[in-house]
Amino acid sequence: MHHKIFSQIVKEIIQFRESSSTNRVGISASYEELCSCVNRDLPDIGETSEKALNTLVSSVKNALIHNVNPRYYGFVIGGSTPVSIAADWLTSGWDQNGQVYNTSPAAAIIEDVVTEWILKLLELPEKASIGYVTGAQMANFVGLSIARNSVLSDYLWDIDTKGLQNAPHINIICGECCHGTIHSGIRMMGLGTENVKTVPNDREGRILIKELHSTILDCEGPTILCLQAGNVNTGAFDNFEEAIDFAHLKKVWVHVDGAFGLWARATTKYRLLTAGVQKADSWSVDAHKWLNVPYDSGMVIVRNSDEHKRLKTTRCAYAGESDEKLRDGSVWVPENSRRARAFVLYATLRNMGRKGVELLIEKSCELAKQFEMEIKNIPSTRILNDVVLNQVLFRIEPQSVADLDSFNKALDK
Repeated sequence: MHHKIFSQIVKEIIQFRESSSTNRVGISASYEELCSCVNRDLPDIGETSEKALNTLVSSVKNALIHNVNPRYYGFVIGGSTPVSIAADWLTSGWDQNGQVYNTSPAAAIIEDVVTEWILKLLELPEKASIGYVTGAQMANFVGLSIARNSVLSDYLWDIDTKGLQNAPHINIICGECCHGTIHSGIRMMGLGTENVKTVPNDREGRILIKELHSTILDCEGPTILCLQAGNVNTGAFDNFEEAIDFAHLKKVWVHVDGAFGLWARATTKYRLLTAGVQKADSWSVDAHKWLNVPYDSGMVIVRNSDEHKRLKTTRCAYAGESDEKLRDGSVWVPENSRRARAFVLYATLRNMGRKGVELLIEKSCELAKQFEMEIKNIPSTRILNDVVLNQVLFRIEPQSVADLDSFNKALDK
C-alpha cells in the first residue's frame, strides 16, 4: 500500500529538480512570510501519509534553496547527481544500520570496497583506514581526536582510562586562515582555542613555512599541526613537503583539512598542488561537495589504522564479539547506529569511474579560470585571489562609490 506515497514523492522530487533550472535560486520572501506558510498545528489524530507529506511540501516549498540550479554560486555546495539521489533513496529504503558487520553485512562490505577506491583515487597510503561521517566538521573532529589520543600516548598518557584531567599539555598549531571546523573540533575535544598557536599566512591563506618552523621549535610536549588542502576562500594549498617533513622530525602529528581540495589528487593536471600531502597522519575530505552526492557524506582518513581503532574501544554487548576479518563501521566514527553512507559513494563512483572523477574536477577548475577571465573584462571589478583551483574571489569597485565594503555587502543580498 505504500507504493502510492513513494510514487507521490518521486513525482514531487522530479518536479522540484526540473523547475530548479528556471526558478529563482534564492528566497525573496521574508522570514515572517516563510514562517506563515508552515502548518504548526500538531493533530490529535494522525493524518494519512499522503496528507502529511503534502502538508510538509506546502509548508517548506517557498523556503527551499535551489542549489541544484546552474546559477547557484552561494557556497561550496554540490548539486547532487541523479545516480547519487537514487542510491540515497535505496539507502533509506533498505534502512541498513551500518553499526557492525552483523547489523548489515552489505554496508560493511561496501565500505571496505569504497575505502579501497578512495585511497587509490586520492593516492593515499593503501593501508590507511576511513571512517564515513557526516561531513568535514565531523571528519576534522575525529581526525583531531585520534591525533590527541596518539600524541598523548607517545607521552605515556592513556586517555581512555585517565581522560584529560591532569594530562600533558597539548600544543595545537594552525594557520590563521584555517577553516572554522578546525576550531570547532578543538573546542569539542575539550582542548580550548586559547591553547592554539596561530601561524601567519600569506595573502592566499598559505601557512608561512619559516614562521611554522619557529612555532614548532617553541613547542614542548605533545603537538598537533593542522594544514589545509584548498583554502575555502582562495583554493590555495599549504606547502606540505616542507611543513610535514619538518613536523615529523619533531614527532608532531599532522592533520590535513582537505574538505574539497584533497580531490585535486584525483587529477593529472592539479595533483602537483597536493605534493607531499600523502605524508600526513590524517586527512578529512567531503563527498557532498565535489562528488555531488546528497548530504551528509564526509570521510576521515587515518594513516595508522591501529591508531584509528583506538577511537572507540568499548563495544555494546548486543553487538557481539568483533572479528578482525569483518568490518564494523562504527569502530571508525563516533556514531553507533548510523546510516549506510557508502552505498551512495559506491553507486556514484561506479557511475563516474576514475576518469569521470578526474574530468569533473578538471572541468570545474577550467570553468573557474574562464569565469576569472570574464570577470576581468567587466569594468570596475577586481580579482582578489590567484585562481589555482575552483574559487574565484572578486569585488566590484566603481569609482563613484565611497564605501566599497558596504556596497559589496549590499550586492550579496
